Amino acid sequence: MTRGSPSSAPALDRIRVGSAPDSWGVWFPDDPAQVPWQRFLDEVSRAGYSWIELGPYGYLPTDPARLTDEVTARGLRVSAGTVFTSLHRGPAVWDETWEHVSRVAELTRAVGGEHLVVIPSFWRDDRTAALIEPPELTAEQWRHLASGTERLGREVRERHGLRIAVHPHADTHIDTEEHVTRFLDATDPDVVDLCLDTGHYAYCGGDSVRLIETYGERLGYLHLKQVDPEILDGVVRDGTPFGHAVRQGVMCEPPHGVPELGPVLTAAQGLGIDLFAIVEQDMYPCPPDQPFPIAERTRRFLRSCGA
Repeated sequence: MTRGSPSSAPALDRIRVGSAPDSWGVWFPDDPAQVPWQRFLDEVSRAGYSWIELGPYGYLPTDPARLTDEVTARGLRVSAGTVFTSLHRGPAVWDETWEHVSRVAELTRAVGGEHLVVIPSFWRDDRTAALIEPPELTAEQWRHLASGTERLGREVRERHGLRIAVHPHADTHIDTEEHVTRFLDATDPDVVDLCLDTGHYAYCGGDSVRLIETYGERLGYLHLKQVDPEILDGVVRDGTPFGHAVRQGVMCEPPHGVPELGPVLTAAQGLGIDLFAIVEQDMYPCPPDQPFPIAERTRRFLRSCGA
């Protein structure tokens, strides 16, 4: 049996599967190495997905009426927008943070999205891998991160009607099991959800099923992703920056990596709540003809899991 492919999978009727620009090699609002947004929308629909994320703000049209027309014409709906924040830097960054977050949240809500995925800022530059700041936060910075994220969750909910879901990510300050649990224990579950990215959590040594079983009440959103364990071994051994690791193929096509997605989906289904499960496969940069066949195969695989 193929790794991660159950022979007889139960129906995962609480899981809504989608994909994202990331699975088409899109990391930036505008980059000649990326596929045009029209092609992304055409192909994500053809691959069999009904839900998408907005990706980096400015990649898809930012006029709500036009964006609604474009996604509706292809039988698509929007689950979430995404923002990067540096809230560990304290109150001094709030105004700049809110200006960006509010813009993305407004568009997300206008096109029917329900969630805002919040990714902590990288401590290494995502293009050059240059060190921006230390990889470990001070106690004061942890307090800023927790209080700032709670404030963000309240403001986004009250002003835009969305819930935030914080996304642990490689080369950020919320990455390993230790950092993820510290962050969750320090924040209010009423205003801060967790976006569990199975690939990033495995990349950083975490166990997604155990996290769901332990902190299931915090799970508000799910990203489906796998890592190639052999490439990851080299990445960890050599201290390879995340962007370079992606170029080496560390994020691989399901079901050929870890973690096994069947058990993750089953654990998420067991929570008894409706969840988006958005496929992401970091591939920046990639040939323009590479993403679509992978997306089709991944969608078939997830159907075999019952999703």
